[in-house]
Amino acid sequence: MKIKLTTVHVNDQDKALRFYTEVLGFAAKADFSRGPFRWLTVVSPEDPDGTELQLALNDDPAAQAYQAARFTQNQPAVMFHSDDVKADHERIRARGGEFTMPPTEVPGSTIAMLSDGCGNLVQLVQLARW
Repeated sequence: MKIKLTTVHVNDQDKALRFYTEVLGFAAKADFSRGPFRWLTVVSPEDPDGTELQLALNDDPAAQAYQAARFTQNQPAVMFHSDDVKADHERIRARGGEFTMPPTEVPGSTIAMLSDGCGNLVQLVQLARW
């Protein structure tokens, strides 16, 4: 088995698509609608056939409650690996990303956190080299 898809709930799919592509630098993979339902995914441009991140509309009470609780508790909804958190921090800030925590060294890694503007916190993680 392998992970092919994971989901993050967002309160605005168009805004989320702009953030995850234009600010973070991911590539749009799938975007189609059937009635009120929209299937929207992005992927890393470094691995276009790799794991997809679905940007799912938080249009049900369970998704809304989970998303709000994670945000209120300052917990990321999604984490992305970075080879250089400090460089990614600068690149993303230059593209309009709003960080809630700058690159910070913690045991075993360097992390940074920012808001996606769609109800979630996103964490960047660079593992320490031993």
